[in-house]
Amino acid sequence: MSNEGSKGGNDGAHLTKAQRREEARQKRLEIERGMAARKRNRKIGTALVVAAIVAVVAVVVFAPKKKPTTPTGTLPSMTTLISQADSAAKTSGCDTVADTPNYGNAPGADPDMDHHHIGDATVPTPPPLSSYATIPPASGPHNSSPLKAGAYDTPPDVYQSIHSLEHAGVIIWYSPAVANSPEIARIKEFYSQTANVGQAKVIVAPYDYPDQGAAGQLKPGVEMAVVAWHRLQTCATPSLAVAFRFAAQHEFTGAPIAGQSYIGVAREQNAAM
Repeated sequence: MSNEGSKGGNDGAHLTKAQRREEARQKRLEIERGMAARKRNRKIGTALVVAAIVAVVAVVVFAPKKKPTTPTGTLPSMTTLISQADSAAKTSGCDTVADTPNYGNAPGADPDMDHHHIGDATVPTPPPLSSYATIPPASGPHNSSPLKAGAYDTPPDVYQSIHSLEHAGVIIWYSPAVANSPEIARIKEFYSQTANVGQAKVIVAPYDYPDQGAAGQLKPGVEMAVVAWHRLQTCATPSLAVAFRFAAQHEFTGAPIAGQSYIGVAREQNAAM
């Protein structure tokens, strides 16, 4: 029998100690290389995520800001609104502009009782809204400071708003039931423009004073009321065209608005708000 099988090369079954150590070393190297590769891949992945986040933040921070919408964009122009006012008044169920009575039925065309400041000897405390001649009030005792122009999301001080009327301002009151309606959004957007659309003395606000009983809410069937000093127009549904024409005719700014002449009767026309 030949002995070549036991004397020839190693077949893997009988390794020497040196060979086993070398084999173990090679396996450790493979494991270490695998661990190093996984660690490197994790670092690369983390770097890519960070870079992506930085890119997103940069887009958000440095993206150009949207310019306010102007009448030449999605909102109608002033002349367009004037041309639409008559048909809009019919569609929105608006009544005609009414002259309102004096506070407390005081006699005269413009009695002093309509102009008293709350806190004086005649009117020491705020009168209930039910004592005013109309809902909402169009004249009568008021806060000594007028309410500033602007669009309000919550009901402002109603007694301040009356003082704004005395200064030839206009208030577009709306029912809280339609606060989120598209037309109220258009009215707010229109009167929030930076361009001069006669908004220097216009207030847009919800009429909602539940502690005042029925007088603290618009009358049933009325969702919008536009008010000036001793002038009132109510509508079953809101209308930007109707509100704008009323404001253009009853807000005094010293110059015609959209070709409309001032036809109001406010005593302190040139006073600021």
